[in-house]
Amino acid sequence: MSTLFAFLHHLCAFTLVAAVAIEFTLIRQELTVASARRLQVTDLVLGVAAGALFIIGLLRVFYFEKGASYYFHSHAFLTKLSLFVIIGLLSIIPTMEFLSWRDAIKAGQVPVVKAGKRRRITAVIHAELAAIVVILLCAAIMARGGWV
Repeated sequence: MSTLFAFLHHLCAFTLVAAVAIEFTLIRQELTVASARRLQVTDLVLGVAAGALFIIGLLRVFYFEKGASYYFHSHAFLTKLSLFVIIGLLSIIPTMEFLSWRDAIKAGQVPVVKAGKRRRITAVIHAELAAIVVILLCAAIMARGGWV
């Protein structure tokens, strides 16, 4: 069972990283109805992957791995968990923007996004990607039993 949950955890993590990278690529391109729709779908996939990753990760911590006391005394784990929560909170910004496009997309129109707002969304997604890199570093540190 531990192996299954490790696999699911990694599958969700890779899906999340791919979704953030796709969002970053799409938001930097010229916005069309099709690309706006793809951003909405990608953001939905990102949200589902993040939710599943969080739940599966907690199940691993409490039931399938070394136990909660081990993880909650690890600075690397606490940093990793904190960054994951920060990414989740940051992701609200692009999600709210993408959701605001529903009516325009249904009408077959390209959503209007002011340049400043688009730069902020791009910066948020870029920050999410940077935080993911630090999470990966923390995971490598944890795998070696370091930074306890």
